[in-house]
Amino acid sequence: MTQTTRNRVKTGRPATRVGTIVAVANQKGGVAKTTTVASLGAAFAELGKKVLLVDLDAQACLTFSLGVDPDEVDVSINEVLVARGVVARDAIVACADGVDLIPSVIDLAGVEAQLLPRPGREYVLRSVLEPLRVDYDVVLLDCSPSLGVLTLNALTASQGLIIPMPCEMLSHRGVGQLLDTVSDVKAILNPGLEIFGILPTMFDGRSKHSRAVLADVGQRYGLPVLSPPIPKTVRFAEAPAVGRSILVTSRSSKGAQAYRAVAGSLLSRL
Repeated sequence: MTQTTRNRVKTGRPATRVGTIVAVANQKGGVAKTTTVASLGAAFAELGKKVLLVDLDAQACLTFSLGVDPDEVDVSINEVLVARGVVARDAIVACADGVDLIPSVIDLAGVEAQLLPRPGREYVLRSVLEPLRVDYDVVLLDCSPSLGVLTLNALTASQGLIIPMPCEMLSHRGVGQLLDTVSDVKAILNPGLEIFGILPTMFDGRSKHSRAVLADVGQRYGLPVLSPPIPKTVRFAEAPAVGRSILVTSRSSKGAQAYRAVAGSLLSRL
């Protein structure tokens, strides 16, 4: 896989309208954050929306999943956040699924140490993404599996939050910790942040345990539960190997259909 060679800057949106930045976050790993960002991004693009995805994880899984080789990236979110004179538009690459991407690289692992001494460090990502909101309908942020400075930046920059959660009982603990952080962010950094909902992932409708977790999660946290739940399927693991989302590699699968339905239900929030 090779990086798209031509950066693309989108134009032509009305100046009075700005896009919505949505963080996809859960500090627990393996909850389908990256799959959700890639799949919802492709689904919004199918619906005619202009979509930007931002990889905020040093593992660069989203970058790789969209067919961009992190080792061949010249300008990434890392440089945008820490290098003087580098703007977000310098890092945008066009991907085959009809979405744009600001990629990540392994160097992002050291960005938190570089941001810590900076005044207003929680607002750095907001400042670099705000100029792009006039070019896109939706900007999806793939957050790292932590509650560090980068995730705080994502929550501070966003108007909305989606919390992927596997339909497993142990996943509840991570959601509770994230919600405590969200409460602090809303109180201090970003009072306009809205939780769009918990997105149940890896759902096995044949499992009594999965059904019980799905039934419990909304009541437990008093939050909307996005539907339909995203089913567990090997098709999700196959898609990144060819640098595309499941909406392309397995268009009629239950997983692709579920993400299309979730994207449709979120349109009114954008």
